[in-house]
Amino acid sequence: MTEPILAEAPTEASFVPPTRFAVPGRIAVSNRAAALWQTATLTDIRRETPAAATFRFAVPAWAGHLPGQHLMLRLTAPDGYTAQRHYSIASAPDEPGHVELTLDHVEGGEVSGWFHTEARIGDRVQVRGPLSGFFAWPGDRPALLVGAGSGVVPLMSMVRHHRARGLGVPLRLLVSARSPEELIYAREYGAETTPVFTRSAPDGVPVGRLTAAHLAPLMAEPPVGGWEAYVCGSNAFAEHASRLLVAAGQPVDRIRIERFG
Repeated sequence: MTEPILAEAPTEASFVPPTRFAVPGRIAVSNRAAALWQTATLTDIRRETPAAATFRFAVPAWAGHLPGQHLMLRLTAPDGYTAQRHYSIASAPDEPGHVELTLDHVEGGEVSGWFHTEARIGDRVQVRGPLSGFFAWPGDRPALLVGAGSGVVPLMSMVRHHRARGLGVPLRLLVSARSPEELIYAREYGAETTPVFTRSAPDGVPVGRLTAAHLAPLMAEPPVGGWEAYVCGSNAFAEHASRLLVAAGQPVDRIRIERFG
């Protein structure tokens, strides 16, 4: 089978530039804006799950972003040592001057570890972006979103944008988590969301890996023009989910993937 579309992957580990494909509808982004480092001040920390939290930053000169884009974040230690990571933007682009990032506490993670154990309101970091238009959703086409774990972060930006603008274009989200306790943004989901639990689930809800049966109801009545599918998660999940989508009839050139790990 043809390898599905590969996009860049915000990751706690090293970032490897992706192979590029000519994809209809890819969004052009400003390299000039993306190259500028800006000071971001931490203004709020919100716990999402035992291992994930959302960090809200004030970035007064932030030029805005599209749902699905990410940024580069840089920490600088007192001795001058720096660490940089790519992170998906969780917030919708409807609050000028602010961005939110939702970070898992990765075991041994240099940057995520600092945020989860040391970061305090008022701390300052450097950010630049937004980066990449490949995984961006401009809100003008039906969107089928499939994510697992923290892979739901850029997808939630799309959901929030859809709600904030009252968009009429169809949008559906399927999100996989090990348990209800590990479901990021659980309090925010509505009728557009189908959760899948792989380790434990509420009474009466099946437990297991994402299957074609989970996707079938979402794809049973495709909208006019079909879906633009966005898949985000670990390498294994992205591969598995994209193969299920292709088997269900989703065109390969209309699957956008952001993977990590």
